[in-house]
Amino acid sequence: MAQVTACCRNKRLRASLTGLDRRTLGLWLLVFFLALAVPTAILIRQAYSELKWEAFHQHRVLAEELSARINGRLSELISKEESRSFADYSFLNLAGDPSANFLQRSPLSAFPVTSSIPGLIGYFQVDTQGVFTTPLLPPLDEGTNAYGISNQERQQRLVLQNRIQQILSDNRLVKGGEADSDVARELLAARPQRRDNPVASGASSATVVDAPVSISSAGNDTGLTVGETREQQVPAQAAFDRLNVPAAARAQENKQTSIGKLGRVEDLKLDDHYQADSVDEQEEPIVSRAAPIAEKRARKERSALPESQAVFTDKTRAAMAPVANPVGIDIFESEIDPFEFSLLDSGHFVLFRKVWRNGQRYIQGALIGQQMFLEGSIKSLFGGTLLSKMSDLIVAYQGDVFSVFSGLSSREYLSSGEALSGALLYRIRLSDPLSDVELIFSINRLPRGAGGTLINWVAAILTVVLCGGFYLMYRLGAGQIELARQQQDFVSAVSHELKTPLTSIRMYGEMLREGWASEENKMSYYKYIFDESERLSRLINNVLQLARLTRNGIQADLKSVKVSTLLEGIRATISTQIEGAGFELKLDCKAEAGDSLIRVDADYFTQILINLVDNALKFSSKTNSRVIDISVRLLRNATVQFSVRDYGQGVPRDQMKKIFKLFYRSENELTRETVGTGIGLALVQQLTASMNGQVDVVNAEPGAEFRVSFPGVPRESC
Repeated sequence: MAQVTACCRNKRLRASLTGLDRRTLGLWLLVFFLALAVPTAILIRQAYSELKWEAFHQHRVLAEELSARINGRLSELISKEESRSFADYSFLNLAGDPSANFLQRSPLSAFPVTSSIPGLIGYFQVDTQGVFTTPLLPPLDEGTNAYGISNQERQQRLVLQNRIQQILSDNRLVKGGEADSDVARELLAARPQRRDNPVASGASSATVVDAPVSISSAGNDTGLTVGETREQQVPAQAAFDRLNVPAAARAQENKQTSIGKLGRVEDLKLDDHYQADSVDEQEEPIVSRAAPIAEKRARKERSALPESQAVFTDKTRAAMAPVANPVGIDIFESEIDPFEFSLLDSGHFVLFRKVWRNGQRYIQGALIGQQMFLEGSIKSLFGGTLLSKMSDLIVAYQGDVFSVFSGLSSREYLSSGEALSGALLYRIRLSDPLSDVELIFSINRLPRGAGGTLINWVAAILTVVLCGGFYLMYRLGAGQIELARQQQDFVSAVSHELKTPLTSIRMYGEMLREGWASEENKMSYYKYIFDESERLSRLINNVLQLARLTRNGIQADLKSVKVSTLLEGIRATISTQIEGAGFELKLDCKAEAGDSLIRVDADYFTQILINLVDNALKFSSKTNSRVIDISVRLLRNATVQFSVRDYGQGVPRDQMKKIFKLFYRSENELTRETVGTGIGLALVQQLTASMNGQVDVVNAEPGAEFRVSFPGVPRESC
């Protein structure tokens, strides 16, 4: 029952395959492949995107932490500057209790200038009249040697002071030197002369003996009249108020180019789809602001300065005689505003504050070199992190990009913002007073994460399995379709090969039985019946051999046989076959080849030669040279080669490998002119392989030559 069921299943399979062709099979398999490949690709892409987003989130946390460190460090530096008193910006100030009358040099008067702020050039002060001073030198040339400053050092201090003044003057923040000299002379003429004890000076401090002390009123320290504002009293410092105007607008007013050499932030080619996925734009802006370290407000301070310490420029000092009179102590209360931070047109940063004293405003601050400040406060922290290996840190001021830091050497030199690209990682503004400074982190190469390699391997394996599997399925299906077609052709061929000779044999047999044949025709009828019977026997033997091959495989009984013996045993059969078809046999066997030994199965060898001869007769039936050549040669490696050649049309080059396939025929079943079933050459190849031999075909011009080779057996092993 099981065998019947299996037989029915095979018939249904063959019937279904019969209605298919290669194109239809390919289309069905393609649809099936896409049905599996598309969802698989979507799942892999989704998993990979999740890993990418997770890696992006991790690096964003690193960027947030780094931004907090940078902001905290800068806020700490500025807080340290905030704590400086008004008197620190003078060359001399009082130490301890003012009543002790002990003078010392300001901590800002040290040379070379030392500061925890990277790139700091020097400190300065500008009074209400716009007169510029620094804590590097005393306001009056009272002899720097008295303060432990040599002439060489004084010249170096003067060079630095002039440099600071020149930078501020180039940015229209202070007046030129000649105007300062005039103001200084007026102040000196109006200053009261004192005839107290002289100043006892040391290397770094001086003591004032019996110096009078004056205390400013704490009640109304502004000194403003009714209806007057602070800004109206400081026209000489109006340029510092203009620093609140955006740098781009100032540059446009001054007809200068934009400070940002790399363009604007909005011109950067940064992909923000990761940001859009991780931040709800309706609830939180993409650009966040760093939380202030502490709320900064204006503070009041009680300070003390020597009365004689006025504000003069170095040119004024050179024009005035030394003042030998001792000075008194001026104790006053001042109101100090928080620091402001701005970028000058020259590219320098200025950190300044406004101080109100006795109704007059002073500007105190520090001049900072841009690149050294950014490298020392930002790049130094960024370069030691993992972010520097796969991202850029873009520093912008008021929307202008003027510096890019990257751990990749190939990204060090950029000429325009268009060269910047990547995924926007994090964007933040620093806390006040650096709120105009913006840090933008962009990812150049986002790592895949821990599972990225695994997903890539899984994707590669699935791709290979799917593509390879469906290719094999297509080959298998196409092979089955071709096999089904060939089996149909085989059935048709066998039916034709069996039916035609059987009909003829039956007809001639009836004529002989009924006595209808004349005596001269009887021999031809007998010969025809004999030849057709032989051909049917060969056909049946091939079919039976094919059945055994399909069912159990070929098991050859190999024995050492002399080549000449094999040829003698098969000569009669081959001669009858060739001569019966009207051809001539030419057999050529060299003596050394005939004496050779080969291990073959005699029955299989006979069937091989019969099939090769039969094939030669079929495909040379219409040739004028009706000769079949059989030759035996001994090759150099002791291999014995049997050749069967005809003088027909030969074998097309593109079919030399296909003709040994089972059921393959070079002619269409409906138009073919030769007989045969397409199993003869396939049996030749498989029988030869079972005896460790090789079969090949070459075109001999004219005709085709089939060569069957078997390895020789040494005499000693016999």
